Amino acid sequence: MRRAVCPGSFDPITNGHLDIIGRASKLYDEVYVAVMINKSKKGLFEVEERIELIRQVTSEYANVRVEAFHGLLVDFCKQRDIPAIVKGLRAVSDFDYELQMAQMNIGLSGVETLFVPTNPTYSFLSSSLVKEVATWGGDVSHLVPPLVLEALGERLKQD
Repeated sequence: MRRAVCPGSFDPITNGHLDIIGRASKLYDEVYVAVMINKSKKGLFEVEERIELIRQVTSEYANVRVEAFHGLLVDFCKQRDIPAIVKGLRAVSDFDYELQMAQMNIGLSGVETLFVPTNPTYSFLSSSLVKEVATWGGDVSHLVPPLVLEALGERLKQD
């Protein structure tokens, strides 16, 4: 079985993330979406909420699994016999950082990294940008799935 992982914080998941996950699901038998737990950062959504949103918006992909992880991604991969990490690249600036991570990961454990160019429609998109625009009342309906848009609106009303 060919397995891969798409890691990230997904706070919240965007249409750009879904594009990469969907494309990976066509290339691999099983795709894990690994939701990073960073206890030193306070996210807009709790990890459990992110996992549930991701499960719902990826439900059309029968081969996608969603789990949280804390620590080194290569350890997550080793525990699940995952030989490949799939990362979307938006710009050259992404490549510089991601190349360093890919080289470290292969050196630590032999886990390969596959870079997938982002759909140009989403080349500017990030969770941080979505949160900032939504916080100030901007329209992000074309940047996130409807379920995420609803959750984002509810969460921002509370803050």
